[in-house]
Amino acid sequence: MIEWFSKGGMTMWFLLACAVLGLAIIIERLYTIFIKMRVNVKRFTPQLLQTIDSEGIQAGMELCDRTPSPVAKVLKAGLEKTDRGTEVMEDAIVRAGAGELSFLDRGMALLSGLVTVAPFFGFLGTVTGMIGAFAAVAAVGEVEPTVVASGISEALITTQAGLIIAAPLAIVHILLSGRVNGYLRDMERASTELLEYVAEKQHCETK
Repeated sequence: MIEWFSKGGMTMWFLLACAVLGLAIIIERLYTIFIKMRVNVKRFTPQLLQTIDSEGIQAGMELCDRTPSPVAKVLKAGLEKTDRGTEVMEDAIVRAGAGELSFLDRGMALLSGLVTVAPFFGFLGTVTGMIGAFAAVAAVGEVEPTVVASGISEALITTQAGLIIAAPLAIVHILLSGRVNGYLRDMERASTELLEYVAEKQHCETK
């Protein structure tokens, strides 16, 4: 592995940086998405509405405080404004949702950038390797396998490394994006259910 890395030339260091940074982002995202977001939104929402119905708004906010999840923070932001009407609640939910979206989407743009950049570094190594190969030919004045072998080897190794790094990062990025998007849809649905519940309850109280 070390010999393979050294044959790739200086470009391999840039590719190594891409790999390490990509791995760090993936580990952090996996922890955030599968540990911090472990709450099932479809189950939490009915539980929250049932708590509010039986114990009141304050109990619902306390349930949100006990639930370490973005959806709980968003719904609590709405519950804090129940005395000011559903329009104000909706505005609070939107603002809280924007903050949680940045939390959920953190690092994803950089991960997508690494997917794009890694092959470019690989192709850069291809170019530098071929330049080296032709420079060696020009120095000796004739084409011999031993003369061009080092440059061609560098060209192929960097291309290989760039693709090896980019392909898994692209797959993980697709999977994580799908997970985040699904969670956001569930969070929007939960917010709508809460607003409809509060609106109906306030309507009944005014009769």
